[in-house]
Parts: sequence; structure tokens; C-alpha cells
Amino acid sequence: MRVFSRTAVEAVAMAAALALTASAQGAENGQQFTVVMNNMNFGQMPAQVHVGDAIVWSNQDTVQHSATARDGSFDIRLQPGQKGRTVLKKAGKIAVDCLYHPTMRTTLNVLPAAK
Repeated sequence: MRVFSRTAVEAVAMAAALALTASAQGAENGQQFTVVMNNMNFGQMPAQVHVGDAIVWSNQDTVQHSATARDGSFDIRLQPGQKGRTVLKKAGKIAVDCLYHPTMRTTLNVLPAAK
């Protein structure tokens, strides 16, 4: 059995964390917005989002929800208390539904990437 020192394990963990952070930052150059799901509704939607911005969907309800783009560009499924994130990849109006609750609908108006 091979034994690793605590320092070696910590160094590997730190390197992995830095790699994940770098790849996440490289994936987008935009802003991050949070949309809360609560009381069987999508909460306040950001007034303006751009290609490259990220949306964090936060399910603060007591039931499962999804944020599913009708155009297929993303599908985030969340248990109560979970969060999920998507980076917006294209401009246009994106209709978003909850697969589990047909009355939960909203629209994202995604503008071209900010310069």
C-alpha cells in the first residue's frame, strides 16, 4: 500500500482546484446572474443578458424543477435546494419552461456578446 503525505495530497487538490477555476473562467467572459425558483415560479429575470453571460438557477422550492430551453440549448434539472449553471451561447429570445410544472414559463432575451 502506498502512503502519501498530507502535503502531497493538499498540493494535488490545490492544483485540481486551480485547473477547474481556470477552465471555468476561460469558458466565459461575461457576467453571472442568479434566477431563484420558488413558490412554483421563476423569480426575477435579469433585464439584459449577453452571449457569454452565465445564469445560475437556484431551486429554493420544496419540489424538483427544471430550467429547460425550448430550443434545446440547455436543460438544468434541480432537486430542492440545488443550483445549476448554464452559459448562454447564442443571441435571441430563449423560451424557458419547467418540465415538471407547465405553468412555470419565462423568457431570456439574450443580446450579442458585450464588447
